Amino acid sequence: MKDKSDFNPKSFAIVGAGPVGCIVAAFLAKGGYEVSLCDVVPDLLAPAIDPGIKIEGSESLQQSVTRTCLSVDELAEHKPDVIFITVKANALPLIASALESFCDEDTYIISWQNGIDTELELAKVLGKKTVMRAVVNYGCGLAGPAHVMMPFHHPPHFIQEMDPESAPAAQAIAGVLTKCGLGTEHTDQIISMVWRKGILNACMNPVCAVTGLTMAQAMTDPIVFGIVDALIKECVKVARANEIDLGWDFYPHAIEYMSNAGNHKPSMLMDIENKRRTEIDFINGKFVEYGVQAGIETPYNNSLKSLVKGLESAIEHNK
Repeated sequence: MKDKSDFNPKSFAIVGAGPVGCIVAAFLAKGGYEVSLCDVVPDLLAPAIDPGIKIEGSESLQQSVTRTCLSVDELAEHKPDVIFITVKANALPLIASALESFCDEDTYIISWQNGIDTELELAKVLGKKTVMRAVVNYGCGLAGPAHVMMPFHHPPHFIQEMDPESAPAAQAIAGVLTKCGLGTEHTDQIISMVWRKGILNACMNPVCAVTGLTMAQAMTDPIVFGIVDALIKECVKVARANEIDLGWDFYPHAIEYMSNAGNHKPSMLMDIENKRRTEIDFINGKFVEYGVQAGIETPYNNSLKSLVKGLESAIEHNK
């Protein structure tokens, strides 16, 4: 195993050619790094080399990646130094199993995703030494294959290793991302950050998915806002019962953040509209799990999880 203190990554892979993955791929490639973009859907990859990934909105650029591939197994040929996982969390067990076949302790795997405990799913298979977790602060959606709309970008993003020995590598990766235009900081508070963002996602994503409303519409409709408000308070109760530090002023921060989100469709609504499975198990489902663990009832999270599961079942039934 290489000395982690002088880790200097040169090659990167991004698993998932959705909007989140395309943004990371484009910025790293713009910074001059070798970038492999991987997805099982050929149409999503087709423009990534020619004419390149196009980003519009709060950031504007067009950038080609080094190569594309249709399976995680193909990455073994190129042996990237760092692999970003940007797919929906429900795909993690399958991806972790594929990575296990060729990744060693010199390859770092970053959960660059929404949801709570996604890094634990990777670490179950790959171990803690190589797995890192990030919190990402941009909004995005696909206008078409490798064409991303980015309504907001609020750096810094944050990253933390699961094993303290890997801290120098996490710091090096944060430095590369910052150099490339995705300002990223190393932190030792990632669990708190994940939960803070997880609460925002749990309050807005399923409500919009079930109602079809944008974030602004949900926040300004007095009846729908009542559900959002009850979800915030329920999630905060679960977090504090599990000794997660949210900060004393989290509730007003959450209200202000969501009130300023604009007419943005959260990812879960876009998943339902595009007849895809959602990440509900790693968002509201986690608040239900941790509620059980702490003896806290979670009727709002249970209800929203069940409603979204119902929508997913209807999608599967109609395929």
